[in-house]
Amino acid sequence: MKFKKWICATAASILLATTLNTTSIAKAEGTKSIADESIYDVLVDRYFNGTGENDYNVDPHDPSKFAGGDFKGIEQQFSLISQMGFSILSLGSVFATETYNGTMVTSYSKIEPQFGTSEDFTSLIKLMNEKKIKAMVDFPLTNVSANHEWATDPSKTDWVVGKSDGKVRWDLGNVDVQNALIESVVNFISTYNIEGVRLTNLEIADTTFLNKMIEAIKEVNNDIYVISNEESDANFDATFYDETNETFRNVYKNVDQDSSNQLKHVEPFAKGEGLPTQLMIDNLNTDRFVMDVEAFPPTRLKLSLASTLLLPGVPVMQYGSEIAMNGAAGPESHQLYNFKTDDELVNYITNIQTLRNKSETLRRGEFKLIKNENGFLAFERYSDDERWIVVINNTGKTTRFDISADEIGEDKELRGMLESDVIRPNDDGIYPIVLDREVVEVFQVIDKVGINKMYLVLLAFVYILFISFIVAMMKRSKRKRALEK
Repeated sequence: MKFKKWICATAASILLATTLNTTSIAKAEGTKSIADESIYDVLVDRYFNGTGENDYNVDPHDPSKFAGGDFKGIEQQFSLISQMGFSILSLGSVFATETYNGTMVTSYSKIEPQFGTSEDFTSLIKLMNEKKIKAMVDFPLTNVSANHEWATDPSKTDWVVGKSDGKVRWDLGNVDVQNALIESVVNFISTYNIEGVRLTNLEIADTTFLNKMIEAIKEVNNDIYVISNEESDANFDATFYDETNETFRNVYKNVDQDSSNQLKHVEPFAKGEGLPTQLMIDNLNTDRFVMDVEAFPPTRLKLSLASTLLLPGVPVMQYGSEIAMNGAAGPESHQLYNFKTDDELVNYITNIQTLRNKSETLRRGEFKLIKNENGFLAFERYSDDERWIVVINNTGKTTRFDISADEIGEDKELRGMLESDVIRPNDDGIYPIVLDREVVEVFQVIDKVGINKMYLVLLAFVYILFISFIVAMMKRSKRKRALEK
């Protein structure tokens, strides 16, 4: 069965690549913005243990303890992240910490030794630069360990305004604290060539201070992205809304769900108003999306992840989503990555990201909503160079909708890039798009080309390969039975 799945996945990838090669896709030119990127969130400790040399206090059987993941482990398994097409790898907090998830920071200048050395971190960043993937780190503004080096400094007692559950809260209104935080983040990103910062634990930080910090980060390199995982009016490169996260979860937990609110924070940016919004179905502080799912998880994940990757905004995906990781918020949702699971979702994400990364129009072309009703979403992305129609049928039945030839144009056809459908106008001048239930398709509007001979050749090759496999299995079984007699 694994070989059969490998054949199917290989065929899909080959056919997609062939379509891309024979169909003109405009590549991005000029300066990128964060709307061109896609973010993969990972916890260093939970990805892969590359060396036992830094396993000082590891207990992989206790989900609340360090599990041994490190920078070398990410480097060794980096090909998977690169394959899926993500352009930003968010490593979380990498500072010295008392907890596996980096929330009990004890220093803003030291690397967590269980993650590796400064040299290990530098090596990982170098690899990422070579693969043209940006490194992003979390920088917590407050709520750090009570053992933080500032909190234990007698000269800084007035920097602390509260203690709770082993954590301290800095006085974010104190100018000395503000300057120290700005200096710390600037020194860190300058030392390690970091290209993205996510500010966390904003708490009472006012907009003026946040903007001052963002400006200082941009002075190091104006191309550094600065975002947050909290709502704020500061000058971040992308916005964040808790309700966006919840809306996407609710829309895709089952078929035929109310999707009327799905585009609330999508359409303004698509219309040229404001900043792109971070689009996600869960984050490192929430339950896994799979916990809400009321049907088959891989199908639910395909639909939900496709929507975050294809709608205007900044896609953010948590590590493990591509293997249907489950769990409640906290250690249960931060499981060790299982590299032995099926790669169906990995291939699916890879195919969509291949389209998105190759087409500037799919990332930030003009946006036109065609339909959004109870889980059925259809929209168009277009530019002077390209036109795409994206259809997400998150309903419980096969659905058809029509587009007139007047809108598509003369002598055109719609080439499906995922399911390989080709839609041509009928005698009434209508392009009838019919999509099975729980399916996503990305159509490119192209000049009419007729039969795709290369597609037919490759399809025949796939069938021959599969039949050869079946014949080989039958012969093997026959020989085995003969030997047993």
